[in-house]
Amino acid sequence: MADEHKPTKKMAANAEKGLKLHETFDRGGTEVGVKRAKQIVDGGPMSDADVKSMHSYFARHSVDKDTKAHRWGDDDDPSAGYISWLLWGGDEGGGWADRQREKIG
Repeated sequence: MADEHKPTKKMAANAEKGLKLHETFDRGGTEVGVKRAKQIVDGGPMSDADVKSMHSYFARHSVDKDTKAHRWGDDDDPSAGYISWLLWGGDEGGGWADRQREKIG
């Protein structure tokens, strides 16, 4: 089926890490982001609409890497943006969403 895109294991690992950090620090990610992380961890195929949503998320949120509150990439004091980024599959998720989006057209 053309409307199916399977997330990678690295994306799932990032999303799982994001869920743990979200729970530990009680910041980062919206209800939508948490739902997306669970979808990625589940590993099932994602729809074209999911891919488009992910592609848009990464396009909008790359600026979050430039943070002053807490730290990007730090598991001891992670920024909310970093946690959210992980929930969406991290850097691997961003590259994956770009590649899948190209396939959709």
